[in-house]
Parts: sequence; C-alpha cells; structure tokens
Amino acid sequence: MARKSLNKKNLVELGPDVLADLLLEAVKGDAARQRRVRMALSAEQSPQDAAADVRKRFASIRRSRSYISRKTQKKVATELSDLTGLIETRIAPDSPDIAFDLLWDLLGLAPGIHERTDDSNGLIGDVMDEAMSAIARLSSKIDKDPVHLAELIFDALRDNGYGEFDQVVPALADPLGQTGLKRLKDLAEEMRAAPLTDADLAIYDFVGDPDRQQALARDRRNLTAEMILQDVADLQGDVDAWLERYSAEQLTYHTIAPDAAARLLNAGRAEEALRIVSQALSRDARDSSWFDTPDLDEAHFACLEALGREEELRHALWARFERRLCPHALGGLLKRLPDFDDIEAEDRAREVVLAYTPVEAGLAFCLSWPDTALAARLVHNRSDELDGNAYEILTPAAEALCSEHPLAAVLIWRAMITFALERGRSSRYGHAARHLASCAAADASIADYQRHPGHDAFVEHLRAVHGRKSAFWERTGRV
Repeated sequence: MARKSLNKKNLVELGPDVLADLLLEAVKGDAARQRRVRMALSAEQSPQDAAADVRKRFASIRRSRSYISRKTQKKVATELSDLTGLIETRIAPDSPDIAFDLLWDLLGLAPGIHERTDDSNGLIGDVMDEAMSAIARLSSKIDKDPVHLAELIFDALRDNGYGEFDQVVPALADPLGQTGLKRLKDLAEEMRAAPLTDADLAIYDFVGDPDRQQALARDRRNLTAEMILQDVADLQGDVDAWLERYSAEQLTYHTIAPDAAARLLNAGRAEEALRIVSQALSRDARDSSWFDTPDLDEAHFACLEALGREEELRHALWARFERRLCPHALGGLLKRLPDFDDIEAEDRAREVVLAYTPVEAGLAFCLSWPDTALAARLVHNRSDELDGNAYEILTPAAEALCSEHPLAAVLIWRAMITFALERGRSSRYGHAARHLASCAAADASIADYQRHPGHDAFVEHLRAVHGRKSAFWERTGRV
C-alpha cells in the first residue's frame, strides 16, 4: 500500500491521542514552538487567558537586552506574526478592546527590537505593518473614548522613531470620529505653536551648534505635527488643509502632485487638479525626462477625463504609449477610438514597438499586451541587438514564443548563451546549457533558419570560439 501523503485530512484520521503524542515530540526542546502551543491552549479557554499569556510574552521580549542576529530575527518576526494572528482570530471576535490593547502593545515593542537588530531587510517593519493592518480591520468594533484615543495616538506619534505608528490615524478613523479628529488636530496645532522642550532638544544633543540643534529639533517636531494634520485633513475631507502642508514648488514633485490631484478631483475641483499636474509634468520634462512617472501620467488622464477633454486625453494616452510602451495607455486609447480608427491606431502602435530602443522593452510590451507574432517579428528583425544579460525579459519571451515561433525563441536563447560564454559568466553556464538543449529540441520545428546558421553550425561555432570552457560543455553532455 502506498504511504499516505502528509496533509491535514490524513493527519486528522490519526486521531487526537496520536496527534497529541506527535505534537509533544515535535515541540520538545523548542521553546518557540512550545509557546505557540501554549498560546493555542489558552486561547481555547478564554480571551482573557490568551491575553494574559500574550502579555507575559510581550513583557519577556521587552526585558530582553541581547542582540538579535539575522537568524534569530526571523524567529522573532514569525512569533510576532503568529501572535498578531492569534490576537485577531482568537481574542478580537469576543473582546475587541482587549485585542486592540494587545496589538497596541505589540507596536510598542518596535523600538526595543529595532535597537537590538539590523532590520535592513524590513522583516520587523513588515510585522509591525501587519499589526497596524489588524488594528485597521478591528477599528470599527473598538469602543474607546475618542478624546482619550486621540491623546493615545498623539503620544505614540510624538515618539515614532521607527515609523511603526505611521498609519495609525487612518487606521483608527472610525473610533476617533469627528470628536477624536478635532482633539488630535488641536493637539498637533498646539505642539507646532509651543516652544521647544528640553526633550525635543535632547534628541539632538550631539549637535554642537545651539542654533543648528534648535532648527533640527523644530523641523522634527513640526514634521510630526504636519503629518498628523494632513491625516486629519484627509479624513475630514478638507483638501485645502491637506494642500497647505506643501509649498507651490513641492506640489510640482511627481511624488506629491498625483495625490494632490486625486484629492482635488474627489472634491470636484478638476481645473485645479489639472493645473497642479500640468506644472508637475513640465517639471518632469525639464528635470528628469529619463525617469518614468506613471502615477503622474495617470493623474493627468483622470483630470482630462473629468473635464471632458477627449481629444487632449487621446493625445496624452498616445504620448505615454509612444514614450514608454505602456500597454495600459494604449488600451485606454483604443477603447476611446471609433471602429476602424482603433485598428489603424493599433497598426501604428506595432510600428512604434518594432522601432523602439532598447529592443528588450519592445519584447516586454509584446509579452504584456500580449502579441507573440509581433514579438517574433521584433526578434527576427533585430536579433543582433538582443542583450543576453536581460534574462528577466528574454527567458519568459523565449518560453512564450517557442511553440508557435520556434526560430525567434532559438535566437533569444542563443543571445543568452553567447553572453554567458563571451563574458565568462560561469554561474550561468547551467542556464546556458539548458538553453542550448532547448535550441536542439526546437531544431526539428524550424524548416528555414533564414539568415541565421542552423543548430549544428551554431554549436560548431561555439566549439571553435569557446571550446576551452569545459565547465559549460560538461553541463551540455558534449565533453
């Protein structure tokens, strides 16, 4: 009899006694797994019991002072993620306020953990974001005094050194309500207007120049106040208060203008939105035309659509396609054209793709559109331009073409093989050997190699030029 697969259904059939024995054996000597099992057991008794165990674990993490290595960091992140899930699934349904308090305490662990580990990979930050998302999902069930909640949020944001509370205002919009939002706004405005405190200055006590120290402390404090006021303005639908945070110059930045335009459009102020976007587009064309700004272009399209400027919108959509080979822009344009005009426009678009540089960008468009026939034409016409190092585009392109357009696929594989051998990229020899095997498999489907050498001739050429690269030939089985 074949052995059963290791899956949930088959495990359940073993029965509780056998499973309990297996679980005890599995967690023996593993403190982290033992804690998970204890948490699950306490959660089955009552939310209060589970909360007590969670708090004990938080206290233990808070007391710890040892450095957290990269390996240990993954375990800590996994445990905190599991605790977030336990709080949300086992405690929140019956006791949402207790669950909120626990999630808040979890976020409060962030500074102590960050100070003891290198989170350059963002693992701990992701766990904190997960906890904030859980708070957002729970927020409609939280029963907290809005003024007290606003003060709690304000205190957290004043000492938000690792960004764990960045999204807290929108996350708790429901329980804050207008009363809480007003209190939060008042607190932020009071902070911005108040003199600097000793605590504000202490953050920059390493700065020798007193004037510089005060300037840095003031900027930090005011930035916090402005972020709070901006979040409040968003939730209150106060577009002007949101815009006030930025100077006229800042509103032309491609990172800010799309958000400003979206808020103005929602407020029915399309002309103002278009003015901001147009200024940002002019800046982009002047200062950084090499840099793609899809969000800014999308905001431009939305403004033109809201104002009913159909001809300008079509022109803008075509311009983005022609500049960036953007499938979304071309699709939007074709939908807005009458019958037959769309066919003509698509033919014109194909010519743009066939001439676009670099050729890999044209291939990427063909894959996303999708149009494998166009991709094959592109490869046949410009195979000499293929960059064999662009494997992230060439590999899926060859796979997409191999069944219906085998010669085009072979030319792509050859480009990657040639690059690896010419540059001596031994780490890619295994891939190159597989590509050569794919070329051999496709050979029978190619009746005419056109101007290109056949498969045997290509292999002979590789032998002549790269015959000494034994690490490659061993992988091909042609030693």
